[in-house]
Amino acid sequence: MAENVDLIRSAEVVSLFCRLNLNAKKNIPVRSSEMGLLIYVVKSEVPVTPLMAANFFKVTKPMVAAMVSSLTRQGYITKVPSQDDKRSFTLSPCAKTVELVEQTYSEYHKTLESLRVRLGDDDFNSLIVLIEKANTVLCEDKSNRKNTEAG
Repeated sequence: MAENVDLIRSAEVVSLFCRLNLNAKKNIPVRSSEMGLLIYVVKSEVPVTPLMAANFFKVTKPMVAAMVSSLTRQGYITKVPSQDDKRSFTLSPCAKTVELVEQTYSEYHKTLESLRVRLGDDDFNSLIVLIEKANTVLCEDKSNRKNTEAG
């Protein structure tokens, strides 16, 4: 029974952390997943394709295609046709996107900087290492589920 209580409490703690982190960024005109894509496109040193974005975020290409479609309609990105492959394109940010990303990116940094200062470097670094480990486990689980469902 104690194990179930620990899992319930753990779920509540993680859920609150996610809500607090997401709520800090609510004043943006796009969904948080779309904001992530915009940040990736603006901050990338190489032109980003939808496949690159899908691989980076560990989501399906159709999920990225839906975000690209929405962001194109809203005037945040444009599709630049590939010179080599007429079926392929890269994503280019519009001027308002660069401004939005700079504003939002600084908000992301404020949250992380607050955590780093208030937790201290050692605890903050431990938190990041543990989140990286958790992400690896969850990505492996997701991949294993896909493989099980496909095979």
